Amino acid sequence: MDLALDLQVACEAPSLPGDALLSAWVAAALEGQRAAAELTIRVVGEAEGTELNQRWRGRPGPTNVLSFPFEVPPGLPPQDLLGDLVICAPVVTREAAEQGKTEEAHWAHLVVHGTLHLLGHDHMTEPEAVAMEALETAILARLGFHSPYETPEPPHDHRST
Repeated sequence: MDLALDLQVACEAPSLPGDALLSAWVAAALEGQRAAAELTIRVVGEAEGTELNQRWRGRPGPTNVLSFPFEVPPGLPPQDLLGDLVICAPVVTREAAEQGKTEEAHWAHLVVHGTLHLLGHDHMTEPEAVAMEALETAILARLGFHSPYETPEPPHDHRST
C-alpha cells in the first residue's frame, strides 16, 4: 500500500496515537480497495469540531469524526487523493470513557470508520449500517481490537466476600 498521510494537529491531544498507528489503521481500512491513497487527518478541539459539524451536517455540538471525500472533477483521471478526516480529540476521550474502551481502541475505530466513509461506505439505511459495521468489526479484529459495537464486560472481581 502506497499511503501518504498528512496529520494536522490543531489542538492539545495527549492521547493521540502516533503516525505509524494512524497509518496502519488507514491502510487496514484500504486493504484490497486501493493500491495508493493520500489523505489528511486533522485533529481538532471542541470549538472547531462544533463549527464544522454545524456547517457541514447542520447539527449542534462536535461529533467524533467527519469525513470529506475528494470528488474527482469531471474529465480528470482517477486520483490517489481520498479526502480528509476531521477527528475531535475531546469527543474521542469522552466517548472512550463512556463506552468503557481504551482511547487507542476508539481512535482505531474512528479512523477505520472515517476511512470507510471516504471509500463510499455509509450507514444511512439499516442494510448499509449492518454491512458497514460488519466490515469495521472485521478490520478492527485483524488489528487486534474487539468489536466497537459490543459493550465490553465489566471487570470481574475474583475476591471472595
